[in-house]
Formats: sequence, C-alpha cells, structure tokens
Amino acid sequence: MLSHVRLPFRFDVGQLQAEVASLPGDAWVAHYNTRDYEGDWTGVALRSSGGRDGWLLPAPPGGAPYADTPTLGRLPYLASVLSTFECPLENARLLKLHAGSSILEHSDHTLGYADGLVRLHVPIVTNADVAFYLEGERMPMEQGECWYLDLNRPHRVDNRSDQDRVHLVIDCVVDDWLAGVFADEGFVAPVARPVFVE
Repeated sequence: MLSHVRLPFRFDVGQLQAEVASLPGDAWVAHYNTRDYEGDWTGVALRSSGGRDGWLLPAPPGGAPYADTPTLGRLPYLASVLSTFECPLENARLLKLHAGSSILEHSDHTLGYADGLVRLHVPIVTNADVAFYLEGERMPMEQGECWYLDLNRPHRVDNRSDQDRVHLVIDCVVDDWLAGVFADEGFVAPVARPVFVE
C-alpha cells in the first residue's frame, strides 16, 4: 500500500508566497503540540472549528463545525486553492517551521486514506536544506505541488536552512471525488480500518 502520492494539482508559487508574506507577524500562533518539535513551529488557521482565527486544534467531538476563518477571507488566492478540492474540508492551516527548527519523529492518528481522512501538503516556501522524512524516506516535495502522506506512519522534518519553511496543510474527507483523484494517480485504495464500538 502506498504511503504517499503526488496529486495532479499545481499551484502558482508566486501568488502563494505573496499572500503568505502579506500576513502580519502576530497572525502566526505557536503550534499546540509542543512535545513534537524543537525550535519554533507556528501556524495560521484558514479553516477551523467554528471558523475561529488563531485556532489550530482539530474540532473536539460535538464541537463547532469547520468553517472558513476571517483570515482566509483576506487571502483570495489561497481561498481559490482550497476550492480546488471538491470534497469536504476540515482543518486548513498554514504551518511554518522556522529556520533551524525540527519536527520530531512522531505518528498522527486517523490521518490515512483508510481512515477516511487525509492530510494534504502544498509546499509554499521550502528549499533543498529542508527535509521531510516519512518512515525514513525523504519526500521530494517541491513548491506548488500537492502531496498526500499517510501520517499514521512515523515522520519528521528538519529545517537546517536559514529560511522559514511554509506549507499549506489541508485535512480532506475521502469522498467519491477525492477517491477518483487518487485512483487516477494509480493509488490503490486500502481496506478501510474497522471502527470498534464498545
């Protein structure tokens, strides 16, 4: 079963970078998962539970539904990028791994195709000295591309450059449209993981 696949979308790097550069410094808030990184890792919510700015966490069970944030309303190109995905969207964030910082190896939960929820990455600012490893394999993600990574598997990121790395990170519900996109790229859908009810 494939652990990653580059999807057939390509976005304008200049427009992405210009909108990221337009954000004020105080728009970036510290990532909540402090045990998983060294240095600085910050984000800007574009879609969040209740559409709240500055809210990077996933919606709790029974919490407010995901909605666009006011910040996204001021970023028309990023809004158009999100509209490319004709499937239900949950969280959407800009995530910045600051120069010299690292995301430590960890595994996320229920973020694989078989879970019905996938996390897509669109690199906006990156360079050859930024390395994203999935199960020890370096992912060759380039600016403007769109990648699926099965983040149930161990992964880590090292930013050994003097430039902040910025990705657009989108959590998408797997529906028929998105399943068709994956199938067109030769991705063989895994069997859905069973849900156990006590």
